[in-house]
Amino acid sequence: MAASTSHQERFGRVLRPVAADSGYDLEEVRVEQAGRRSLVRVIVDRDGGVSLDECADLSRAFSSALDRADVWQTPYTLEVSSPGVDRPLTEPKHWRRAAGRLVKASLPDGGTLEGRITSADAEGVVLEVSGTSRRIPYSGLGRGRVQVEFGKKRREGEESGEEEA
Repeated sequence: MAASTSHQERFGRVLRPVAADSGYDLEEVRVEQAGRRSLVRVIVDRDGGVSLDECADLSRAFSSALDRADVWQTPYTLEVSSPGVDRPLTEPKHWRRAAGRLVKASLPDGGTLEGRITSADAEGVVLEVSGTSRRIPYSGLGRGRVQVEFGKKRREGEESGEEEA
């Protein structure tokens, strides 16, 4: 595991500035063995989300940067994607980027709370719970998860990259 962590850190040092220069946050880098090759999974995000075309553009930029930095001597496959709905909401930016979405969050007492995010800032989040707005500091919430809503109409301006039934 320590070897993998050092690989992830090496890739992260090269990729983080490329992502930032392009207006994205580098959320995660994972390096996994996949037969004779390695699989380098890179997760990026930003306010407004990330489209498939943007992932393709970032993949080319990342590949160029990795080739110049020569951080890896064996063949690898680079996979660039956005976090998806299964990513836990653990940081203020995650909550802010999920505005308008239905979420379920754990509470310090072991319970859960479900509501729609109406806004989020550096200190906490405002959830609409059963028709009532509740401001909750992040210290009063555990991890949150976006809930998939089948059949819900997209908000105006929302990308169509998410599955809907």
